[in-house]
Amino acid sequence: MNEKIVDDTNSRQGADQNNDRTAHSGSCSSSKSSPTQPQPEYSVTEDEELKRLLLPNVHDLPLTPPSAIQSNFVTYFAPDFMKPGHDQYVHRHPNGLCVIGLAPTHVAFKDKGGITDVDFNIGKSDRSGIKVTGKRKKNAQHFESNTALCKVCTSDDSYIVRCCVKGSLLEVNEGLIKKPELLNLSVGISIMSVL
Repeated sequence: MNEKIVDDTNSRQGADQNNDRTAHSGSCSSSKSSPTQPQPEYSVTEDEELKRLLLPNVHDLPLTPPSAIQSNFVTYFAPDFMKPGHDQYVHRHPNGLCVIGLAPTHVAFKDKGGITDVDFNIGKSDRSGIKVTGKRKKNAQHFESNTALCKVCTSDDSYIVRCCVKGSLLEVNEGLIKKPELLNLSVGISIMSVL
């Protein structure tokens, strides 16, 4: 009886080795013929989770998309800059470009009739005549934060708009020379760009 048990175990070991050989030879032959690989199965909850992550809910979206200023610029306000009521804003882009303008709370908007004129001829040079060229911004004027950029006039008074940041003047909004009333219609119109 002991011999049968030994024989049975030996025969089982031989059968296991035969199975290993057939499995090994089967794997070699399978590399020559490419059977289809089983695709991973996703459960319904995983598909729903993926859909939830990729597609936003329509009810969660804002009614109006963010503007280019809101998504690309950081806005800083300079309240009472150099004088009370002379509020200005600076939109700063990550590349260093700053767009300067009058804040909605500026005194000029509170005067009767609003802004009637914008004059870029301040001091020794006319800011509107600047033509900056090239990668290195040749001919750009270098300004300090308290440098006067332009004069905004109302029917009663005139106000000096300052640079607010240290940088080089790239361009002015020339549309304000012909139509200064644009500042009254849409608060947030930029006056000039500084780098």
